[in-house]
Amino acid sequence: MTRERRQRLFVGGEWTEPEVGHYAVVDPATEQTIGWAPEASRDQVHAACAAAREAFGPWSRTAPEERAALLARAADVIRSRFVEYAELAQAETGATTGTARAMQVGVAAARFQRYARVEPAEWAIPPQINEAGPMGKAAVMGALAVRQPVGVVTCITSYNNPWANPAGKIAPALAMGNTVVVKPAPQDPLSVFRMADALEEAGVPRGVLNVVSGRSVEVGEAAVDSPDVDMVSFTGSTAVGQRIGEVCGRGMKRQLMELGGKGAAIVFDDADLASAVSGIGTTFSFYSGQICTAPTRVLAQRGVYERLVDGLVAYAGHLKVGDPRAADTVVGPVISAAHRERVESYVEIGRKEGAVVVAGGERPSYDRGFYVAPTLLADCTSGMRVVREEIFGPVVAVLPFDDEEEALALAADSDYGLIDYVWSGDVARAFRVARRLRAGGVGVNTVGRNMEAPFGGFKKSGVGRDVGSYALHAYSEVQAIVWPG
Repeated sequence: MTRERRQRLFVGGEWTEPEVGHYAVVDPATEQTIGWAPEASRDQVHAACAAAREAFGPWSRTAPEERAALLARAADVIRSRFVEYAELAQAETGATTGTARAMQVGVAAARFQRYARVEPAEWAIPPQINEAGPMGKAAVMGALAVRQPVGVVTCITSYNNPWANPAGKIAPALAMGNTVVVKPAPQDPLSVFRMADALEEAGVPRGVLNVVSGRSVEVGEAAVDSPDVDMVSFTGSTAVGQRIGEVCGRGMKRQLMELGGKGAAIVFDDADLASAVSGIGTTFSFYSGQICTAPTRVLAQRGVYERLVDGLVAYAGHLKVGDPRAADTVVGPVISAAHRERVESYVEIGRKEGAVVVAGGERPSYDRGFYVAPTLLADCTSGMRVVREEIFGPVVAVLPFDDEEEALALAADSDYGLIDYVWSGDVARAFRVARRLRAGGVGVNTVGRNMEAPFGGFKKSGVGRDVGSYALHAYSEVQAIVWPG
C-alpha cells in the first residue's frame, strides 16, 4: 500500500495544518509506520465546532431530499474506491482482507446509502378535547409531532472499525440536518480523513463536516466541552463514556453512548452445539475479539459443558493466526503492543484466579505484529475478573450452570448489558429467557444482526439507541406544535 501523506485537519471546509504537529500511525501486523496523523490544538478543535455551528442553520433548512442526495453520492464515491479504502483500513487496524472489505468499507457505503432514504419527520397526533382551555371553554386541540435536528454533534469513534462506526454516526446525523465534528480514535484516524475526502467530493457544504484528530486527551475534551456542541455520540470504553457523560451533564448536552460489553452466551443442554461453537468462536476471529458485542462470557449447562468446551478448543485450534493479508488468515493482530499486553495480562489474571487455560494462552511466535492466540478459559466462576471485566481480545471464559434460573442469575451478575445470546432447541424457552435478560439486544441461536433493529445497551453498556430508523430518532429532538381545532 502507498504510504499516506502527512494528513491535515478538515475544519470549516478547509484542509488545515495541525498546530501541534503529527504522529505516526502504525500497522499492527508489520509494526511499520503507514502514515502521519495530525495532532490538533484545543483552539483548532473549538474552531471546528464553531464552523459546525455556523453551518448548522443553512444545513438544517435544506430539504431532506437534498441531504439524502449528498449521502447517496458519498456512498458512490466510497464504492468507487472500495479496494483503496479497504487496504488503508487493513493497514491501520490489522483486519483480515475480508473483514476490511465487507465489514468496514462495505458497511460504511451501505450506511451512507441507507440514510439516503428519506423518512417522515413529522406525524399527526389525534385531536383531543381540552375541557378547561385558557378562556375557560372546552376546545378541540390539534397537534403535530416534528423531529428537529439537535444541532452540532461531536462524534467520537472507536478504533475497531474506522469505517462502519463513523459512517453509522455521520450519515444519520447529517440526514437529520445536524452538522458534525468527528474525533476519530487515535490509533487509526486516516480512514476517517478518507471518508471526509469522499464527502467533500460528494459536495458537503463548508462546515457541515469537520474532522479533528490527536492522541492527547485534550483533543477529545475540547470536542466535548465546546459551547458550540449540542450532542456527543461516543463509542468506546465505559470509563471514558462516564467522564464524557459528566461533562455533557454540566452542559445539558444530549448523549448517545455505545460503551463496553461482556456478552453472556447461555447454552442449554438441548442446544445445537455446532451452531453455538461457531457463534461463540467469532470472539476469536471477528476483529480478533476487539468488539463490544462479542459473546465472551459463556454459560454452559452442565449436560453439555464438557462437549462445548471441547468444541471450542477444537475450533480455536483450527484458526490460522497471522498476516491479515494472507487469504487463509482468520485471526489478525490486535491494535497495538499496549493492547496486546493488556489482553495477555488478563489471561495471567485468569490463571491466578483459578481458571484453566485449555486453548491458547501463549503469544504466537512472529517476529513482528501484535498477535494474540485465541484463548479459552474453562472452569471459571462469576467472581473472576476475566468473567466480570471487558478484555476486548480473542479470549472467552466458560462457566457452568444447572438450570434456567441459575443461568439468568449468572447472566444478570454483570455491570454490562449490551448483547447477550441464548442457544436452545426449545424456541419458546429461548424467547422466554431472552425477554428476561437485561441487555439491549439478544441473539437467539445466532450472533447475526438485523441492521434495522435498535442497537444499544442497558446498565454500563450505554445510553440511547441507534441503527436503522432508531439512529434518526437519536440525532433529533421532538417538537410539538399545537393549535385549536
